[in-house]
Amino acid sequence: MFYGPLFHLNRMKRIVILSLLLIILVPCLNAQRKEIGQARTFMKSGKNFDRAEKLMRDLLKDSANQENLKIHSILCDALRKQYEAGNMKMYLKQKVDTAQLFHLTRTMFTDFETLDSLDARPNKKGEVKPRYRDKNAQFLNTYRMNLFNGGVFFIRKQDYLTAYKMFDMYIDCAQQPLFTSYHYPDSPEAAYWTVFCGYKMQDADLALKYADMALEDTAHLEFTYEYLAEIYKKQDDRERYVQALRDGFFRYKDNKYFFTYLIDHYNAVQQSDSAMHIVDAALEHDANSELFLFAKSNLLLNTGRYDECIALCDTMIARNDSLADFHYNAGVAYMNQAFIIQRDQKMNAKTRKKVSEKYNKAKNYMERYRLLAPDQKDKWAAALYNIYLQLNMGKQFEEIDKLLR
Repeated sequence: MFYGPLFHLNRMKRIVILSLLLIILVPCLNAQRKEIGQARTFMKSGKNFDRAEKLMRDLLKDSANQENLKIHSILCDALRKQYEAGNMKMYLKQKVDTAQLFHLTRTMFTDFETLDSLDARPNKKGEVKPRYRDKNAQFLNTYRMNLFNGGVFFIRKQDYLTAYKMFDMYIDCAQQPLFTSYHYPDSPEAAYWTVFCGYKMQDADLALKYADMALEDTAHLEFTYEYLAEIYKKQDDRERYVQALRDGFFRYKDNKYFFTYLIDHYNAVQQSDSAMHIVDAALEHDANSELFLFAKSNLLLNTGRYDECIALCDTMIARNDSLADFHYNAGVAYMNQAFIIQRDQKMNAKTRKKVSEKYNKAKNYMERYRLLAPDQKDKWAAALYNIYLQLNMGKQFEEIDKLLR
């Protein structure tokens, strides 16, 4: 084979490039060895574990080192030593920064999982033989509950984002290859706390991440339904909002939140039959509840079932004459009956008498309502204005007319 000038020129170029790479790489490798050596010295000294951690993190800032198993391993050892030192202080009842120790817990799990992902890469034969997994999983499993405890700690501090991250990692351990041999079951209570934290932060995505799992936590289920309803409402997800309210109501009928917001929703969308179904179900649970009975009187009034509304209000007033809202509903029912007669029937002496009877009855209820709820002027003043006008009660009419000016 003929080797001419071009061959020698290319060979010279390769030699120059290789020499330049060596000039660059050798100092870098020397620096890396120096940092690793220093970190190991810190580790052997039994102190300065945080400085060993910093040295390794500084090395990992270089993209060339980010998959270096040795660096990650030393980093994890430094974290392990810090954590064990903090635990020992706590055991000896010495002063410990509890928040920092919990932060270290989460950091430790994060970095050990990173190490495991690198350690579990297939070798040249395509085999996966992680060297550190069993030892690290055994160590972390001992302290996994501290992720949960840390979440509770940060909730008490109202640091909901940090608390969320703790619970999230606690649950996520079940999905991590590092913990394959432990087979963690679902964690409904931790999931509930993620819903709570997400709700507090008004972050729907975070709150809903483990929502299905949270619904398995029967101890907090009542609150879970409330938080989910509020989240769906904020998202304007009407279907899931109503479903959360219904699920909560039929399980916890004494909780006023579910009942009140369900009735408000059905009234807003004019689904009176659905509202009445909820009211009747509530009354089956507690036939004497003033809230449920008042809601029924409202529905009867709004759907034009005036005689039923008046009968219900009279029953409640006979039980307790100070129930202001029942006086109001009965008064409005009589007024509406008077309006219908005036609108639909030919006026003569007989019908005028019927109208006057209705307004007189309405007057008694509305005047009582005024006494019981003087601050509700916007409601009783307009009603009495019309009643006094229709009954030609000049003195009373003038008083109300002045109030309304």
